[in-house]
Amino acid sequence: MKKHRILPSLVLCAALLLLSTAYAAGGEAGDPLISLDYLQNIFTPAAETAVEEKLGASGKAAYDAAESSWRAAAAAAEAAAGSEHTAAWAEACLKRGDILSVLTGSQVMLLSGSATAQFPSGALIDVSDGTEHASGTALKARHRYLAAEDTTVLITVSSSTAVLDHCGRYHVTPSADAPDCFAMAAAMRSLTLFRGTLSGYGEGFDLEEASTRVQAITMLLRLLGEEDAALESTAPQPFRDVPEWADRYVAYAYEKGYTNGVSETLFASNTEASASMYVEFVMRALGYSDTTHTDITTSISRARSANVLTAGEEAALDHEGFLRSDMVYLSWYALETPVAGSTQTLHSKLEASGVFAADAYRSAKALVTSPRL
Repeated sequence: MKKHRILPSLVLCAALLLLSTAYAAGGEAGDPLISLDYLQNIFTPAAETAVEEKLGASGKAAYDAAESSWRAAAAAAEAAAGSEHTAAWAEACLKRGDILSVLTGSQVMLLSGSATAQFPSGALIDVSDGTEHASGTALKARHRYLAAEDTTVLITVSSSTAVLDHCGRYHVTPSADAPDCFAMAAAMRSLTLFRGTLSGYGEGFDLEEASTRVQAITMLLRLLGEEDAALESTAPQPFRDVPEWADRYVAYAYEKGYTNGVSETLFASNTEASASMYVEFVMRALGYSDTTHTDITTSISRARSANVLTAGEEAALDHEGFLRSDMVYLSWYALETPVAGSTQTLHSKLEASGVFAADAYRSAKALVTSPRL
């Protein structure tokens, strides 16, 4: 409904309320009925002024709240009509903007990421705390919730990815705008380019976690199809803070010029990787940069200039924190990027070297239907 149709209704309601008050008070002290003179010259101007002030201060907020409630009710009705059912706990791997709707009697638990719960009526019970959850507020991780009192709860993902367990009647409404990093991770796994951490949820991808430097360089070598070469490498490894499992990866990447340490003897293995850092890794591996670029604060802008990143990706990466979902996203689209000084894309190079077949890449690409930023 358009705002200009709602506002007259608000004006009318406010006017009727003031009018009823005026009738109760009368036109003057000795007059039990409102007079025409009072109505025209005193009540009406005062009512109009009061309504304009109220609308000016809260009209937009009232409209936004009404629109939000209407959308929630409409989505709830859609969910109820198209709901499915699972008798046991099932896992949903979702992206930003996706909505998981659960109906009365259903349960849900947020395993990772962040999401808010909204419901137009009824109640959502935090079974873990024994409290009632307020509509429009964020779910607590690892808390079990129960949809109660004849309601439909709309759980909207607010992080880039999230994993939720649910049991009972449910419905998923996917967002058409956000990148699906779960699909990208699955596609890359099918090409042997990504493994994940093999945790017990989210297919073991842990996309909601931060990436460390040593994880990032390992991911890069898999992306380039050079993991086997790294594991067979006999290159020296000068850093004393690299875990044993990553020794060959770091030694190989250092020898190839993909990475530097933070000093002559430290790699900072467990330091969280940044967007600039991983973009720099990718740029070096594709031949657009090298280890002489020690100021990685320019990596993202240089990557945009080299068409390794789109304008949307450049803007999206300009934020605090760098998650495994970001690393997967950048790695997936690096496959479509031409190697420096060539028209050959990275995936074509990997196909030519036998890392995976062209048919396998086409099948993997079919898994990713979300848009690129």
